[in-house]
Amino acid sequence: MARLAVEVAGLALRNPVLSASGTFGHGLEMQHLVDVRTLGGLVSKTVTLRPRPGNPLPRIRETEAGFLNSIGLENRGIDAYVRDVLPDMQAADTAVVTNIGAERVDEFAELAARLSTHPAVDALEVNLSCPNVQEGKLPFATDPEMAARVIERVRAVTKKPLFAKLSPNVSRIGEMARAVKIPVIGCGGIKTADDVLEFLVVGCAAVQVGTASFGDPGLIGRLAGEIAAKLDAAGIATAAELVGTLRLPQPPAAAAATATPSSGGASSAHPSGSRAPSPARSTDEAAIAAGGAPS
Repeated sequence: MARLAVEVAGLALRNPVLSASGTFGHGLEMQHLVDVRTLGGLVSKTVTLRPRPGNPLPRIRETEAGFLNSIGLENRGIDAYVRDVLPDMQAADTAVVTNIGAERVDEFAELAARLSTHPAVDALEVNLSCPNVQEGKLPFATDPEMAARVIERVRAVTKKPLFAKLSPNVSRIGEMARAVKIPVIGCGGIKTADDVLEFLVVGCAAVQVGTASFGDPGLIGRLAGEIAAKLDAAGIATAAELVGTLRLPQPPAAAAATATPSSGGASSAHPSGSRAPSPARSTDEAAIAAGGAPS
């Protein structure tokens, strides 16, 4: 599966498919259904400094478009996570990403410091997006300066790869992405190999599968093989070479400006979805297409 390997912020992944926080267990609970070696990585349920009981039941409601949830970050806290979960995770044959959540900047830093040297944790995902803390407010996920402050404090206490999980509940997610940098991990509505490949093409370095796992827990384990088959059929050597290859058609004025006599006046822009390599990428386009949820 080396041809499916990608790298995200210095973290080497076997393939670009990770579980999404809170949708696939806290550790290895799903290994009886999915061989974790088929995944790029496992992302934990959000871990907070102190235990949280979560919101009152019911917490999940199915709708025609999917389901709504209001879990409330239920978890047993960092002490129980380090004591009871991480020892088993050291044997997991895939990348382990711990998602951390807090109500204050200093709490994020404290959590990161606790995990900064733990051998079972390969990377940290900073949960800036959940609306179930601070009385339902989203100060970290909606304010670029506040988001940047959190990431700066966390970065100061750990050298592990660091991902910021953003909220789509903003008007210009590109501004948020710039405050915590790129690359982007796409999350939202991914349930097929085609979905994964489309997210890679628009600029995501990897993806997370969440809601789809509730209806089909084994799906995430099949995606790598399906992606490989799609690459074979298209004659594409590696998944990594697809990242950020989307080229949008140029507007008429720009097309006219780039026409040359030998081309008969045709635009030199590559058609949408072409695989022509280029170092240029649009931060805004990639972040928005990724559902605004790099993790």
